[in-house]
Amino acid sequence: MNAPAPVRVVILGGGTAGWMTAAALAKLLPGQADIQLIESEEIGIVGVGEATLPHLREFIRRLGLDEMEFMRTTRATFKLGIDFVDFGAIGERYIHPFGAYGTDIAGVGFHHYWLRMQAAGQVPPICDFSLPIVAARGKRFAPVPEGGDLLDSSYSYAYQFDATRMAPMLRRFAEAHGTRRTEGKVVAVERDAASGDVARLRTDRGDVIEGDLFIDCSGFRALLIGETLQSPWEDWSEWLPCDRAAALPCAAPDGPIEPYTRATAMPAGWRWRIPLQHRVGNGYVFSSNHVSEDEACAAILGAVEGEPLADPRVLRFRAGRRTKSWDRNVVAIGLASGFLEPLESTSIHLVQQAVTRLVELFPQRRIDACDRDSFNALVDREYDRIRDFLILHYHATRRDDSDFWNHVRTMALPPELERKMALWKDSGRVELYTEGLFLEASWVAVYLGQGVMPRGYDQRADIPPQNRIAQSLADLDGAIRSRVAAWPDHAEYLRQAGAWEAA
Repeated sequence: MNAPAPVRVVILGGGTAGWMTAAALAKLLPGQADIQLIESEEIGIVGVGEATLPHLREFIRRLGLDEMEFMRTTRATFKLGIDFVDFGAIGERYIHPFGAYGTDIAGVGFHHYWLRMQAAGQVPPICDFSLPIVAARGKRFAPVPEGGDLLDSSYSYAYQFDATRMAPMLRRFAEAHGTRRTEGKVVAVERDAASGDVARLRTDRGDVIEGDLFIDCSGFRALLIGETLQSPWEDWSEWLPCDRAAALPCAAPDGPIEPYTRATAMPAGWRWRIPLQHRVGNGYVFSSNHVSEDEACAAILGAVEGEPLADPRVLRFRAGRRTKSWDRNVVAIGLASGFLEPLESTSIHLVQQAVTRLVELFPQRRIDACDRDSFNALVDREYDRIRDFLILHYHATRRDDSDFWNHVRTMALPPELERKMALWKDSGRVELYTEGLFLEASWVAVYLGQGVMPRGYDQRADIPPQNRIAQSLADLDGAIRSRVAAWPDHAEYLRQAGAWEAA
């Protein structure tokens, strides 16, 4: 039998989302997809510094990219977690680590034993029992070794990189694997009269591009999924009121480079700090109902720690997602699919997750409704879980110093988050699930970091003698400190490993 003809895939839009999609389909579906990407050099990308999650490492591995070459090309640094400052209350801070607190014992989470000891007043802060937190505070880094011990397997890491360098690198990779690029702006979208599917795109240069499957990576404009198909948008601004960001880079300071992103609460939102090899990315994510754009720009200019390298650039957005990210023969990926503010660095992960699901459910001869429904259910679940986790950062606060914080502290919650918080407050339990982002340790980090102490803990944590638990915690504390002390300085490791781009 003859093999089926490749599916004609048309990707509208480049940037990180478009070229990640093209690179993955070209590499992972050889011979199954004929890929053409349309983009215009006149349309810029959101080129602020990007912070990511550890899942990106798997994407790079699957493509067969060299990690150190990726680091050099994007002038990246490593990331062990996110430092949250002033969220629970002014003057408080904690790190959400990319890793665990201790290890589970007899099926009981480590934090339950810590809660027992904390109630007895006999335990250091829980952050002392997380290897990535101790390393991050010491500005040290070492990669996760293969075949290591339990302590080695208790952490992961991500990257902080220059977004303006990411898309060109992926473009070179995708084109080397057969992707064709067409320069131009799409001026007309034509649909099949019988099915209503998108049939072809016309550009301002006279090109006519036909396809079987169209990927909308056109950003907030959402030309295909939104303007053409009118796929509904579910608005989440009632829970995530920040709708602007004032972003600018500044010069990198002399001295150590932090292996973490910092998020500092502000009167009307929060500001990010992302250290790269050659500069620092900064931005103020804010609610325009609580501060003006001019005031936000002035605030971020006054907060940066180095010489500004550009004027603040204001980005406008709204929190939410499509009710169907795959509608008819159009798949929305990236900002066309949905947007959740960068508080937990989830933007690129959501692109990666959608691309991964598309590869798994890629059509053969025709689009199957079951595949489309499965894709939408998986994407929706990921967005919904991340939404609730982000809301937690705002709602779980004791701040009452501004209208913004008073609003998010007292607002009504989505029912699922309200249920999760009630479960934690009653018993110290976190709802468990095996797939997706932000598993137990992540929720524990935010709850305890922002002062949400439960009334109880798993009763099984009372079984071991108290002195035995105390000794185990002391041993773990010593092991973590000893391990981190042997690690090199973060910047030193970047140079030793060949990840540093020579000036």
